[in-house]
Amino acid sequence: MGHWFYRNILEPGKLPLLLALASFVLTFVITRIVTRMIRAGRGPFGDVKAGGLHIHHVVPGVVLTVIGGFGSVASSEHTGPGTMVFAVVFGVGAGLVLDEFALILHLDDVYWTEEGRKSVEVVVLTAALLLLALGGFAPLGVNDLSEEERADRRALLLTLAVNFMFVLISLFKGKPRMAIIGTLVPFVAVVGALRLARPTSPWARRLYRHRPRYRARAMLRAFRHDRRWSGPRRKIEDLIGGAPDRLPAAAGPSGQGRDRGTR
Repeated sequence: MGHWFYRNILEPGKLPLLLALASFVLTFVITRIVTRMIRAGRGPFGDVKAGGLHIHHVVPGVVLTVIGGFGSVASSEHTGPGTMVFAVVFGVGAGLVLDEFALILHLDDVYWTEEGRKSVEVVVLTAALLLLALGGFAPLGVNDLSEEERADRRALLLTLAVNFMFVLISLFKGKPRMAIIGTLVPFVAVVGALRLARPTSPWARRLYRHRPRYRARAMLRAFRHDRRWSGPRRKIEDLIGGAPDRLPAAAGPSGQGRDRGTR
């Protein structure tokens, strides 16, 4: 185990990435535990307020992300103790920020709503991508090239261009998860690019408009996919981030009265 850790983490200089990932995941888990306790009225925790203003935890998250990011860039030793500390600070800040990704996206307090599930999806996807990067997957399949091919600039550029094309096609076909993962695992982007587009995607609206057979097949496939995977995905998201409010809570014009817990 020690040899593997040295060979795959220490020697390539990936310790800061490992620390950032660990602090990112740990911060998200702790934050979700605390917010769920506040929502249930348990424990000593409560909303953070200053002068009657509710302070969402995305605010200190942004501050820590800025400090950690600029500190890592400014550090003269990329594997020194300072860089390790800034990596942890950055991971903590990123965990706080992405835990409220849905709030930033909608510019509204949607933490315990269906829209708030976006935060959990983004955190899980980010953690998965970081794990892939930590495991040695290079963006857009560059790691699939031999040393000779990497030395050949034309082969490198061609590989990047082809894989990037598959990523873009997957994205326009309404498959953002496959497109993002496909930047590190090209085969995933190829599958997303070759399969039918989602019926609401830009690709389907433009190219399936006068092709009713393709449009019908795309709708049927999307229906079957959602019916098969939406239930398990919701259960996993509820387990990780907590179940959202099933009924909208009454709220005044200022948004008071919503029992969301701390954000």
